[in-house]
Amino acid sequence: MPSVATRLPAEWAQARVAVVVPTYNEATNLPILAERLLGLPLPNLRLIVVDDSSPDGTGQIADGLVEATPGRVSVVHREVKDGLGRAYVAGMRAAVDSGAEFVVQMDADLSHQPETIPELLGTALATDAGLVIGSRYVVGGSLSAQWGRHRRLLSRAGSVYVNLVLGLRIRDTTGGFKLWRPDVLTAIDVDGVVSNGFSFQIEMNHRALRLGTKIVEIPIHFEERYSGTSKISLAVQLEALVVPWRLRANLRR
Repeated sequence: MPSVATRLPAEWAQARVAVVVPTYNEATNLPILAERLLGLPLPNLRLIVVDDSSPDGTGQIADGLVEATPGRVSVVHREVKDGLGRAYVAGMRAAVDSGAEFVVQMDADLSHQPETIPELLGTALATDAGLVIGSRYVVGGSLSAQWGRHRRLLSRAGSVYVNLVLGLRIRDTTGGFKLWRPDVLTAIDVDGVVSNGFSFQIEMNHRALRLGTKIVEIPIHFEERYSGTSKISLAVQLEALVVPWRLRANLRR
């Protein structure tokens, strides 16, 4: 069966897609990710790397990609490491300012499969959705076999918890593999998002739903990171517990 990528109509394949990838110590993963992204049948796809002054040289590797692939890769170098959410905001702002028709956000660790991007794009164009979420928890979604039972339960429980507090009706509330239309990012005031980590994803979903944005979830396979260590700290996890209640209180006011 041909992949979604090879079945994209020609006019869809010409869409201007900006892929925003925050990085911190992803020197091993970034070149592999870039090669897979730029190899997609999307000639107008651009990669925007947002590097937080990685001590392992990720930023310099990104600069090398800019030189090696003129016009297809750009880098936002940030001097302060103040969280995943702020890095995404900087990258999304750069994507919107560049004139992208669609903005994809994804992790740098290869847990999100780049080959799914044409399906995200095709879904947005076919359904007129303002946000397409690559979901681990809709029918057909799956997790790496390396994830233990405890980790799976915690992840699913997180989405259940957020939906109980906020009523988002989204299966994967903390997932970070998404495609946005730039007008939605502008309308939700992405610069005003204050949350980080998991809670950044929650707040973005919450803002989009409050605007009446059409949201579609499609199944993805979520793989274990290829190399390096997770950046998820206890503080990030605690923030994800608190933020839904803060958003709920703001909504009531």
